[in-house]
Amino acid sequence: MSTATDRAGGPPLDAVPNPRAAGVDLPQHVRTAFGVRDAPAVPVLVAGIPSWRCQDILIRPVTDNAQAAWSARVLDTLVVDGLRVARPLRCSDGRWVVAGYSACEYVAGSPEPRYDELVTASLRLHAATASVRRPRLLDDRDGLTARADAAAWGDRVVALEPSTGGLLFDDLARYRRQVRLPAQVVHADLFGTVLFDGDAPPAILDLVPFWRPVEWAAAVIVVDALAWGGGDPALLRTWSHLDGWPQVLLRALLFRVALHAQHPASSAESLRGLEWAADLIVPRL
Repeated sequence: MSTATDRAGGPPLDAVPNPRAAGVDLPQHVRTAFGVRDAPAVPVLVAGIPSWRCQDILIRPVTDNAQAAWSARVLDTLVVDGLRVARPLRCSDGRWVVAGYSACEYVAGSPEPRYDELVTASLRLHAATASVRRPRLLDDRDGLTARADAAAWGDRVVALEPSTGGLLFDDLARYRRQVRLPAQVVHADLFGTVLFDGDAPPAILDLVPFWRPVEWAAAVIVVDALAWGGGDPALLRTWSHLDGWPQVLLRALLFRVALHAQHPASSAESLRGLEWAADLIVPRL
C-alpha cells in the first residue's frame, strides 16, 4: 500500500518494476485466502504499486499491516460524494491483511495530472472523514513520514541532511507563523495514488492517515504537483480561498522538504523540484 514514506519525490510510474519482470509471484496461500485460488493473477501497476488483478479483485502488498487494516475498516463503510471507493475485501477468516497483502475491488483508472480535480477530490474525501476518530496507530508512528510531519509543524526537532534539503528547510522555517485550524483524519498521499478514468469520478484505494487540517492535505497535493508533476503555478491562486492558505502551503512544503532530507532515495533532481516550488510559494508568505 502506497505511503508518503515510499518515495522522496514522485518518481515516474514506469520506474517501478513490474512484479512479473522482477520475478515476484503472488503467493498461492494469499490467493486462496482471498477466494481467487484458481483465477489468473495478472501483474498490474496500480498507483505505482506492483499488484495483481485476479478477475474483479485487486491484491496489493502493504508496507504497514496495522495501517492497512485501519484503512480497510474505515473504507469498508465510508461513503464519499463524487468519488469511487475501492471497497476492501476480507479474507476467508475475516482478516483485512494476509501475509503482507490486502485486497479490494478492482477499479479502472490510472493517475493523471488533473490537479484541480485532485484537490477537489481531497476536499470531498475529507468532508467524509471528518467524523473518523483519530487512530491510535498515529501515537506510535516514528518513521520518516512521521518525523517529517512533526518537523514541518514545529512539534519536533529532526536532524536533516543539509545537502538533501536541510538547508532549504532551515531557510523556509523562518517564515512559519501560527496556524489555528481544526485537525481531523486526512489522507496526505493523494498525489499519484488517485485513479482517473475518463468522466468517471476519481477513485481512491486506501487511506494514509494524518491528523492535520483539511487545508494542509490540499496544500500537499499542490506542492507535489508543482515540485514533481509539472503543475501550473496558477494552482496557488486557484486554491488561495482555503483557510490559512499561505501557512498550510508552507507546512506542506516543509513536510516534503523534511521527508526528502531524510529519504535514502533523495536526488538532486527531486530537490530542484522542491526548490522550484519554494521559489513560487515564498513570495506569498
